[in-house]
Amino acid sequence: MREVVLAAPGDFAEWRSAARGLLANGVAPEDVSWCDSAAGASLFGEAAAPARAGAVALPRELLEIAERVICHRDPEVPARLYRIIWRAARDRLLLARATDADVDWLRKADKAIRRDVHKMHAFVRFRRLGEEAGRERFAAWFEPAHRIVRLTAPFFQRRFTGMDWVIVTPDARAIWHGETLVYGPGGTRDEVPASDVVEDQWRTYYGAIFNPARVKVDAMRAEMPKKYWKNLPEAQDIAPLLAGAEARVERMREAAVSMANPLTDKWRTRVPDELALDDNVTTLDGLAKAIDRCTRCPLYCNATQGVAGEGPEAARIMLVGEQPGDQEDLQGRPFVGPAGQVLDEALEEAGLDRTRLFLTNAVKHFKFEPRGKRRLHQNPTTGEIDICRWWLDKERALVKPDLIVTLGASALRGVTGKSASIKSMRGAAHELEGGTKLIATIHPSFLLRMPDRARAAEEREAFVADLIRARKLAA
Repeated sequence: MREVVLAAPGDFAEWRSAARGLLANGVAPEDVSWCDSAAGASLFGEAAAPARAGAVALPRELLEIAERVICHRDPEVPARLYRIIWRAARDRLLLARATDADVDWLRKADKAIRRDVHKMHAFVRFRRLGEEAGRERFAAWFEPAHRIVRLTAPFFQRRFTGMDWVIVTPDARAIWHGETLVYGPGGTRDEVPASDVVEDQWRTYYGAIFNPARVKVDAMRAEMPKKYWKNLPEAQDIAPLLAGAEARVERMREAAVSMANPLTDKWRTRVPDELALDDNVTTLDGLAKAIDRCTRCPLYCNATQGVAGEGPEAARIMLVGEQPGDQEDLQGRPFVGPAGQVLDEALEEAGLDRTRLFLTNAVKHFKFEPRGKRRLHQNPTTGEIDICRWWLDKERALVKPDLIVTLGASALRGVTGKSASIKSMRGAAHELEGGTKLIATIHPSFLLRMPDRARAAEEREAFVADLIRARKLAA
């Protein structure tokens, strides 16, 4: 009986080296005993012989799965994985046999690991430790179900490159200090602060994106099991939010009655007809009055009023959204509804003063579909965006911004005149005709529509990062 003692359970490189030697020497799975250093070696075991020369060909998919599954806490994992690769070396189609007991076990173990990785990505919460050498330092405590630190740490390295951090788990810790990602021994919860000043802001954000109309308690607990709550600052707000969900839904229903304002026609009569399409408008105030009289496309028929841009004429940054929403249509100002609240919070976090920005939309009238007493938002068509681009170009000519931030695909087309995906444009600055820079990002309403709270939090961080990039570029 050959005996393999693993010094670091869950270390794929160590297990692969041992398994490769056993395979090369033709040692059958039933002739191998696997154990870790904590359990100690057997009195009667024989050490594994060094590998003979020669490579063993295995399916790439199997090696990728094995690298994840080796992190599983089941003590039988090293032995079962070796049995599977032993069989796969002789049967290249083994993974395609879904009814095979070993393959079924492998798939289920892999699913458990991938789910645990997803949970760690979603539920790690960093606490601020301070600053050192001009870099912020953070720490986090997490208790994963399996030994997945090496699988998850690269994700946090990519997302939080600009700060130093350590993630401590009972099995191991990952440390990033701006240059290299290293690993160390496990630790305890006492090594990480219990809270920090950022958590109040996070709880405020969580309460703002909590949608009482979509509450499904069972689904929420399935996605965010209670065992993770002790590490989440927002967990203390979940019970009160759930308790008040029904009352909040009722208030939303009462506030949702927002048909076109009956004063629309009276407002329009206050603007002289000659200002409607005057190419010689030279002020933002005059342009706003002309936009309110616009009849270039059918959208004006049902909207309450045209919504022009808002902000100082000398603004260096212009934010362009998609179109006015329900509240914007009624108040005649851009970004004053729910999406505007999300934008205000993100701007504050990014260090941008809204009063120094020029905010506008690619389309100036609210496009909606009546549904009972409510008005449901509809996306503008390409033709509607292109027709309204005349007004957007007028605003750009008057403001002359150094930088334009487009919020959503409709805004991107309104500014560039071309259809392009946000994904292809995001993450870099682009130069427009005349030297104006452009940064493309998502619309804040996208965050409100996302049912997955963990993904919404990730997208919000990326959104704030785009705004920070805009601030630095404009500076």
